[in-house]
Amino acid sequence: MALPDIYSEGIASGWKVIDGAKLTAPQTMEADVAIIGSGAGGGVAAEVLALAGLKVLLLEEGALRTSASFKDMDEGRAMRELYQEGGARATSDGAIAVLQGRSVGGSTTVNWTSSFRTPAPTLKFWASECEVVGHSVDEMKPWFEMMEKRLDVMLWEAHNPNNSVLMRGCQKLGWEAHAIPRNVRGCWNSGYCGLGCPVNAKQSTLVSTIPGALRHGATLLHRVRVRQLQHADGKISGAVGEALREDGRTPSGTLLTIKARHYIAAGGAINTPALLLRSKAPDPHQILGKRSFIHPVVLSLAQMPERIDPFFGAPQSIASDHFQWKDGATGPMGYKLEVPPIFPGIGAGVLNAFGDDLKREMAALAHSNAVLALLRDGFVEQSPGGSVRLADDGSPMLDYDLSDYVWEGARRAWLSMAELQFAAGAEKVRSAHIDARYATSWSDAKRAIAELPLKKFRATLFTAHLMGGCAMSQNPKRGVVDSRGRHHQLANLSVMDGSVFPTSIGANPQLSIFGLTAQNATALAQDLK
Repeated sequence: MALPDIYSEGIASGWKVIDGAKLTAPQTMEADVAIIGSGAGGGVAAEVLALAGLKVLLLEEGALRTSASFKDMDEGRAMRELYQEGGARATSDGAIAVLQGRSVGGSTTVNWTSSFRTPAPTLKFWASECEVVGHSVDEMKPWFEMMEKRLDVMLWEAHNPNNSVLMRGCQKLGWEAHAIPRNVRGCWNSGYCGLGCPVNAKQSTLVSTIPGALRHGATLLHRVRVRQLQHADGKISGAVGEALREDGRTPSGTLLTIKARHYIAAGGAINTPALLLRSKAPDPHQILGKRSFIHPVVLSLAQMPERIDPFFGAPQSIASDHFQWKDGATGPMGYKLEVPPIFPGIGAGVLNAFGDDLKREMAALAHSNAVLALLRDGFVEQSPGGSVRLADDGSPMLDYDLSDYVWEGARRAWLSMAELQFAAGAEKVRSAHIDARYATSWSDAKRAIAELPLKKFRATLFTAHLMGGCAMSQNPKRGVVDSRGRHHQLANLSVMDGSVFPTSIGANPQLSIFGLTAQNATALAQDLK
């Protein structure tokens, strides 16, 4: 069945979409609001502000890729075209892989659709410990409801075998488990969400709010890298950027100057702090780029007697918060249990095997299950997160160390996941750790996990959830921005992405960014009208 190309039809009807790679002369562009980044924050802000009648310019470093280019469902193509650094982004020491989108729609184009409201304990912690106002459970409810309706967020009940392992194990052990809400419409259940949705079912900003903004007069400029915000006397006077070539990475030499009444940084929790650092934004309390959180992820692998086919079906549809708030927000580190899809390429990278061992592991992929734990960082002194800094060329680098507190959480998570997988009927289980061996019983697994050295480059660690670095707080000594995302020192600058979170949230952050941005962008629109 032929599917319409939203953007081809839209451009033909008059949408203003400009490819930076095609610009050959210096450009000066003007708008009421310039938004830098088109992911969960930038994409929502663009629609809210355009609907309010403001002239919106949406700038994106990555290229415009649409459903037409996703039909091959090819991992290599997706990594090259849709991910930061071709899928190779990592912490500065290379120990933690960082999966982050880089195209129109940002990470919403490649995420796995899980859509959770910000947990109540997180919102309460921000209010009581971080001096955040206006974002209580009751205050956020209408904004979450608004975005859930806008993006068709609903519980998903068609669980593939990979997710069913998680549910079955939790039920056997008496642990809490629940279905995950997903932002999809007409989903074909292929499972390849992380490679770009070929049927426009995933309601990413690529197919929802950005087209909504374009229909109301916004301009999208892609393959453009904003290098710096110019400022003086407490106000942004302009933004300076450079167009990129067709490869989406090499500057073409064409310079751009952006003039706007208001600027929104929405590049995500690595790129936004880096932009402000390059711009030498006022930072009187030296907190810019600090307290960056990632939900460090650890994995447990299992071989099941039945066929799992972990590369088919909705990637995530079951989660467990049994260990998330068990000891409150400030006790031992909490973690959320989910499953990841295991595509062949990703699988080969996390199996920690080589040669004949890897061949055997890949041959058994159809019977493989994986469970992951999202470790909730940032709620105690022993979990201060990381920090964003600049490399010599101005590109961002994320430093992130793991304290004993975090490692202890990782070990408990490996134990929980192994127990769950055996309860679900696994034949053998091993932690995703280079020194791990397969265990054939829960008692054997406990002994094996207890012996694992807690060291970087031994444990498989990754993240797809980037938060913090431009924390919000009413107290300028504690926050780069206030609770509405307005910069404390630069009057016409807002930040609207996950970098404003004062801690991690303990859940996949997509819907939290959607709801918070809808709330803060609506307030900004009222201020600017």
